[in-house]
Amino acid sequence: MTNYSEAPSSAVKPVIRFQVISDIHVTTDENHDFNRNFDRVLKDIREHCPDSVGIMLVGDITDSGTEPEYDEMLRIWKENGRPKMLFTMGNHDVRWADWDDRRERFLRKTGMRGLYHDHWLEGYHFIFLGTEQGLKDDAYLSDVQLNWFEEKLAEGSDSRKPIFVFLHQPLKDGVAGSRDWHGVVQDSQMKSILAKYPQTILFTGHSHWELGSARTMYLSRYGTMLNTASVAYLSTDTEDFKKGSQGYYVDVYVDEVVVRGRDFASGSWLASAEYSVKYPVDSPDEGGNPSELP
Repeated sequence: MTNYSEAPSSAVKPVIRFQVISDIHVTTDENHDFNRNFDRVLKDIREHCPDSVGIMLVGDITDSGTEPEYDEMLRIWKENGRPKMLFTMGNHDVRWADWDDRRERFLRKTGMRGLYHDHWLEGYHFIFLGTEQGLKDDAYLSDVQLNWFEEKLAEGSDSRKPIFVFLHQPLKDGVAGSRDWHGVVQDSQMKSILAKYPQTILFTGHSHWELGSARTMYLSRYGTMLNTASVAYLSTDTEDFKKGSQGYYVDVYVDEVVVRGRDFASGSWLASAEYSVKYPVDSPDEGGNPSELP
């Protein structure tokens, strides 16, 4: 069973540290709140985690996938020292235009080697999934991608070590916001694969639901799932829109992963969004929900 506890002593040094952000929605206007929020995030990470192995950006890099928007994202990235970032594609990056054009632009501007790709960082596996069709809201994962995903999960698999997975759209009835804002066409196939690897931690965006909401972190037989909120703006259970900018700092220890929510707008930690996942793991009972535990 996955356990949740207090973060380990600050005297213990993490094996690796990284950040997860999503939905930055960069526009062509360098003075837009979304653009300024992205700039603030990069400065925050440089100040608080200079030893980060990378920033994982879970889709909606741009507001509408245009060349000038990507160029503005690149400007902000470069002006902040171009820290290592790994990307997956969001629906705003691909809809409203020719799919081949948007796919090519994503790959060219981000430097990713494919719509789905994996990386080993300091002995830990990071797997990025991405839509293969330019759907308005959903992700379409082909049989080829799903077979690749299952093969990659098996590669070096160890119940004592987490596998980090990134996909823009959440699975249905999982994390906060996923009841209305889920969006994986192959939802059941994806869950069937994840059920074989309970050590996975799946980070998703898309809904913008603020951190600390019920089921910000969701534990099921499909592994641990985390809603990543949004850098651009937030959504809540009672509001359609809320100004704000949030994401995660992640510290990986030998037997534990500590996830800390960050309010980038105020430069503060979110006590309501701090989680710890103990390893090794086995399959938990369906519906476990650490965000609602006392």
